[in-house]
Amino acid sequence: MNHPSGSSKRILVVEDEPRLAAVLCDYLKAAGYETERVADGLQVMETFHRWHPDLVLLDLMLPGVDGVDLCRALRTDSDVPVIMVTARVTEVDRLLGLEVGADDYICKPFSPREVVARVGTVLRRYRHGAVTAPKGLQIDEDGCRAALHGRWLDLTPVEFRLLRTLAGAPGRVWSRDQLMNHLYTDHRIVTDRTVDSHVKNLRRKLGEAGAEGDTIASIYGVGYRFDLE
Repeated sequence: MNHPSGSSKRILVVEDEPRLAAVLCDYLKAAGYETERVADGLQVMETFHRWHPDLVLLDLMLPGVDGVDLCRALRTDSDVPVIMVTARVTEVDRLLGLEVGADDYICKPFSPREVVARVGTVLRRYRHGAVTAPKGLQIDEDGCRAALHGRWLDLTPVEFRLLRTLAGAPGRVWSRDQLMNHLYTDHRIVTDRTVDSHVKNLRRKLGEAGAEGDTIASIYGVGYRFDLE
């Protein structure tokens, strides 16, 4: 980012409903963030490159250019986190937003406090433009093995790839199809239940190594999210 270190995190609010945008900005400012509002999709990229936000809160339905195309454009030259906001709650729309590189999504109607909380959660996972590694987890790429709190996990090759994928983007929601593409390099045909089975085994092994809570959260109708802190 080009703004001074130590300054407030900047949130670009891309929302064409004036009252909703104003409420979101008010709540974000009260939480200590700087905000900039954009209502037209055609103005987003110019504002993004001029203002250098730390996170983009991006509505899916916008005049000019829609949120999906904007998310793709942002991802071509930036890894700044993006939270998609949508009133269209079908599975396709949710997955579409995540598959173009969004880090999270929020469905309307929502509580402004929930939005502030989700912004904080996503930002905490990013440090200096990169996703931070989950605490206590060590991944040895050359040895195709992983350890938690110094204890090596007894993982199959597929489980290792699953952990590497999920842990590489903590907080991101992955669809089963996306995980399949990362787990199998030979393009074999597998079912959703196969992915679910690998996730179940990986959860168990992480728990046996001392992980607390549900390290791999199931997101209903979408997929999985890695939540190890």
